Amino acid sequence: MSVGIRLSGLSWHPYGRATPVLADVDLVIGDGERVGIVGPSGAGKSTLLHAMAGVLGDTQPGDLSGTVERAGRVGLVLQDPASATVADRIGRDVAFGPENIGLPREQIWQRVRTSLDRVQLRHDLSRPTSALSGGERQRLALAGMLALEPRVMLLDEATSMLDADHAAQVRAAVLDAVADRRTTLVVVDHHIGEWLAHLDRVILLSADGGLTEVTDPAQLVADHATALTAAGVWLPGVAAPEPVPAPAGLVAPDSAGPTLQVDELGIDLVSRRLRGATRTVAVDGLSLTIPSGALTALTGPSGAGKSTVLAALAGLLSTTRGTITGTAEPLSQLGSVDLAGTAGWVPQTAEHGFVTTSVRDEVRFTSARLGRPVAVDEVLEHLRLSQVADANPYRISGGEQRRLALAAALAHRPGLVAADEPTVGQDRHTWAAVAGWLRSAAVGGATVIAATHDDGLTAMADLEHGLERP
Repeated sequence: MSVGIRLSGLSWHPYGRATPVLADVDLVIGDGERVGIVGPSGAGKSTLLHAMAGVLGDTQPGDLSGTVERAGRVGLVLQDPASATVADRIGRDVAFGPENIGLPREQIWQRVRTSLDRVQLRHDLSRPTSALSGGERQRLALAGMLALEPRVMLLDEATSMLDADHAAQVRAAVLDAVADRRTTLVVVDHHIGEWLAHLDRVILLSADGGLTEVTDPAQLVADHATALTAAGVWLPGVAAPEPVPAPAGLVAPDSAGPTLQVDELGIDLVSRRLRGATRTVAVDGLSLTIPSGALTALTGPSGAGKSTVLAALAGLLSTTRGTITGTAEPLSQLGSVDLAGTAGWVPQTAEHGFVTTSVRDEVRFTSARLGRPVAVDEVLEHLRLSQVADANPYRISGGEQRRLALAAALAHRPGLVAADEPTVGQDRHTWAAVAGWLRSAAVGGATVIAATHDDGLTAMADLEHGLERP
């Protein structure tokens, strides 16, 4: 069997971490093989993909040892799609890779159009990348990888921000690209069930860095369900866990949150360039009520405007048309300190909110500025972040970063909670912790709003508002 990827004695110890994330890993993936990697949040799944791509030690500081061999060009789709955006227009972004490998111009733009079509991202090529939703950015990142036609495809939670239909389309595009068995595919996905029928084997990565190989993915559930579920791995046919309630003292606001009334809301996003500005209608004619003391889910297909509506409700965007009422004054007109004291916003891209160099300091930062006490150790324990308390926020896993973003935004117990895809990248245990926090905040009197594609989170919501494309 020819080799697609070979890791020999690979170890990785990020700067600022007490222990290595990977230690003496030996792994061979055959040329054209299709492999899934699963494991609990923080086990090192993304790190393993980054090692295969050859980016450890360059873009991420730390001590690296061992060797990595690859059969040809590698394409990596990152867990955070915003990190892969390199241009201000869709067409230019997808063209970036083919341009850098020196393809002729005509071939470049043929690949651009074909790749965007394969992932069902059919906007005009001049559409600003800044006007895309998180799910659309995921599809854009995948299109950029497909346009390279790599010999090795590495996917890190590539469908985590997509609705079911778009996720199925993305999987179909990937599987079509590797159908000839000349391309090696490695998939990291907390929800591996939809991939299982198409994989040759599954690698189980434990919290202590150990690897176990399952050579018959069809038997994964039958042979390993109990152990994997206990480890936090999501498996098809296994019900979602019960949310773990957070202590009221950690989440309940001092006073009840507002009931927000949205009437004929319209928001246009403006992208400015030297040659002028482009206006994109993100939301139009939206009316809904967000009650106090309840968890409200904003749902809808990728690109429907969920994140935009959430940002407007949290006071981070001004409305173009219509009104949002229910507070003493419009939140968008408050200064940063007053707004932070009123509303907690958990961004879709966790790194956008980090301002300190340690997880512990990040949790206490906003509370300290507002003069509100916070039980940092209890917050870290509930959100299963105690083991990385002293780590740099930029040196922890994607799932850990999302939980930290939630803790940093909400530890001061605001009356309004706005969380954008808060459960993405979570295993069963950490999902239960995040869902329990949001549920408990609502029970404690907060107005809690979550933009989500997560059916489990939607099922436990008190109210669901489905958005459609404008």
